[in-house]
Amino acid sequence: MTSSLLVNGQPADQLAVTDRATQYGDGVFSTLRIKDGELQFWQAHLDRLKTGLERLGIDFSCWDRLQDCCVEQAIGHSEGVLKILISRGSGGRGYLPPSPAQATWILSLHPMPVHYALWRQQGITLQLSPLQLAKQPLLAGIKHLNRLEQVLIRQHAEAQGWQDALVCDTDGMLVESSVANLFWQVGNSWYTPDLHFAGVDGIMRQQLVKALELRGDQVYQVRSAPSCLLQAEQLLLCNSLMGVVPVNSYAGHFYHKDDVAQLNKECGFV
Repeated sequence: MTSSLLVNGQPADQLAVTDRATQYGDGVFSTLRIKDGELQFWQAHLDRLKTGLERLGIDFSCWDRLQDCCVEQAIGHSEGVLKILISRGSGGRGYLPPSPAQATWILSLHPMPVHYALWRQQGITLQLSPLQLAKQPLLAGIKHLNRLEQVLIRQHAEAQGWQDALVCDTDGMLVESSVANLFWQVGNSWYTPDLHFAGVDGIMRQQLVKALELRGDQVYQVRSAPSCLLQAEQLLLCNSLMGVVPVNSYAGHFYHKDDVAQLNKECGFV
């Protein structure tokens, strides 16, 4: 698959330097998995984009055109990644958004990272990042364009040779990994970090909560320190591209792995 770009529905490889995506990171994005020519979890991604835009006060009205272009981009691809980015559009100097503003939307098509399939089959090892996420309830949960924290975290993990890293907030409470949401099992109960202060409410996180509850398991959203993972029996990571991935070990502690392939099916990730 070759990468392609659409800006406001038209082929383009440039963006105005005055766009607030480049000036201030003023917008939201989402990354969707393409499978057999279709977009997985389209409605959930759409709902999160709408929530993020509403939170930022960005007016966007091109939903029908956006959906048509997304569907067209997916056709003919057995697997791939579609990234949707919506910014407030161009505006003058200064933080105060222009009024009115004309939103910009960008679609980019990419190959699926090959290592995700290996992670699902083999599992991964986690470490704890020394870098922490700032607490900001107004931005927590949404996938906004301000990703400098994640850039620093990924740079550090790569320099250490880690597959992935767990990340805490500035209170030392677990939030997520550098690229995914986190779940851990103790007995018949599952736990996932509370995201009221930081982190992304991932689409696969939402799917996994539903799947576990349909099994009859209890799922709790909690604020916990990393030490709680040393009492866990099983750790999972998930995002909409990798699906559900088992964690083999963290901080020298090893975990058992249930049938993650079956759990992915129950989540609708096939």
